[in-house]
Order: sequence, then C-alpha cells, then structure tokens
Amino acid sequence: MSAAGFMPDEAVVAGIRRDIEAYEAQRKAAARSVRWRVPLYLGLLVLVVLGLAMVLNLGADPYEQWFSTLHIYLYLAGFLLSFAVYVLASSAGGNLQASLRDKLLPIVFGFVQDLRLQKAVTPESFARLPRATVGNYDASLFDDVISGSYDGFSFELYEAALWRRSGKADVELFDGVIVAFDMVKPFDGTLIATVRTHAVMSFFSEIFGTGLKEVRSGVQELDMAYDFRTGNVEAAQPLVSGQMAQALTWLKEAWPGEPARIALKGKDGFLLLPDKRNFFELPASNVPLDYKAHIEPMIADMATLLAITALVRKIGT
Repeated sequence: MSAAGFMPDEAVVAGIRRDIEAYEAQRKAAARSVRWRVPLYLGLLVLVVLGLAMVLNLGADPYEQWFSTLHIYLYLAGFLLSFAVYVLASSAGGNLQASLRDKLLPIVFGFVQDLRLQKAVTPESFARLPRATVGNYDASLFDDVISGSYDGFSFELYEAALWRRSGKADVELFDGVIVAFDMVKPFDGTLIATVRTHAVMSFFSEIFGTGLKEVRSGVQELDMAYDFRTGNVEAAQPLVSGQMAQALTWLKEAWPGEPARIALKGKDGFLLLPDKRNFFELPASNVPLDYKAHIEPMIADMATLLAITALVRKIGT
C-alpha cells in the first residue's frame, strides 16, 4: 500500500526539517550538558554522604566509626538516591524529545482532522470493545492514544497490551494497535473474528452461555485460522462469508505478521492489529533524528492504519 499521497508537501517538509535542525542543535547541547552534569551531581551527592558520615562519627563508638548501623543506612540511602540523581541529571534529552514529538505529530499527520494526542490513559472507546475479542484479561497497559477524524469518520487509535495473570507466568492476550471507529452501517448485535487457538477456544467454552455462536466463512483457509462468533447468526452469516472474509484476506497482505482481529457491535467497529513495535516514538535522545529514516515511516504507518480502517468500516454496506 502506497503512502505517497499522505506525505506533506514540500513547504511543510521544509518546516519539519527546520524543526529537526533546531532539535538537533538542542539535543547536542543537552548531550554535552549531561556529560558534565552527571559526574557533578553524583559527585555532590558523594560529598553530602561523606559529610553526614563524618557528623555521625562524632557520636559513634571509636570502633564503629564509618561502619555503624546508622552509617550503613546512610550509605544505602545514598546508593538508592544516586539513581534519582542520575535521572535528574540526564533528563534534558528526553524532555526535549517529548516536546518535539508533541509539536511534530499534528504536522506530519496533517491528513487527520482534529488530532488529539494522549499518553498512558485508558481510551474512551475501550470499554465498548467486546471482551470476547481479547479474552478474559485482568491487566492492561496503554501507550499512545491518538484520536481525530479521517475521510469523514472519527476514530480512536491506541497502542495496548493486555494480559491475564496466571501463577508465576503472565499470559499475553494482545499486544499491538487497536483502532475504534463508527461503522458505515451498524451491525445488529455482536460479531467478532478472532484467531483460532486453543486458548481462544478454551475461553469461548467458558462464555458459551453468553449466546455467541460459531459461524463459518466457507473459505477453508480462513475457517482454519479464524474463529467467527456472533449473537445474530442470520445477520452475521452473509458478512462472514462475504465482505468480512474479503477484508481479512486483504488484511493479510496489507498488514503482514500476526493475523488481525475484527469486532463489530452496533455502530462500533474495532480493528486489532498485533504488532510489538512502538509506532509513534522518536528515536532515543542519543540518536540523530532524520526525516526520511524516522518521520516518513511514522506517516506511512498511520496512513496504512487509517486506509485499512476505512475499508473495514464498510463491512455490511
């Protein structure tokens, strides 16, 4: 899928490059300041600890000077505090990077209207995602949450990790991108397409009483890979054997990797794309930022995600 049509024009790119040049100058200055601030801050901490240790020596037994119980606690506190001091001394680069990212993303995603960026919050649409799509999770983690509108429809896109705690080892249920959107034509009930695995089948055996029934697409490859479940067989069957089957087949080519999942519930549609990449982050503050290497792939990923969503939301029309 080509993302050429989503790339900013030359004037916008020129402005982005100027922002990157300014960031690079500040990043290098921040890196230089970190090189002297880290040893300075840690050195000051050592002097403070030594000074306090000398004060403790005044009231300590001669045989316990420097190594009394209070001294040991002081050294331990100084050791633990050194981590906080290191983070404080080296935080300039990360703050600078976050500031540039917040400025650049609305510009490079100029094809998204009313763009809103959030981080580490629970997306508003997540509560409406049918639980059967991801399984019985009891822990969740969200990173970037991006909302806005594109091509006449609103969406909420977020990076999510969901897992279930099981004894000593956690069971990962999903790790990737979820896109929530309004369907062109609402589906009367719930229809989900999940990956057919033993874990999923076991989960469905637990929730069999909810009324979700299995339907098949009639395409052998899809029926072996996917488990289609619905509370409205009559309305779901034409979609599963028609447009949903076509969309899942196309998704396999458009988004290589682990199979995508789809959930429809009334007017709400959800597209789940497993992928462990961190999509919308700039490189680490010690890496030079480059427009073609770091910004263009970000635009291409967003363009692909929204183009796929635009297709999936038409299921049932």
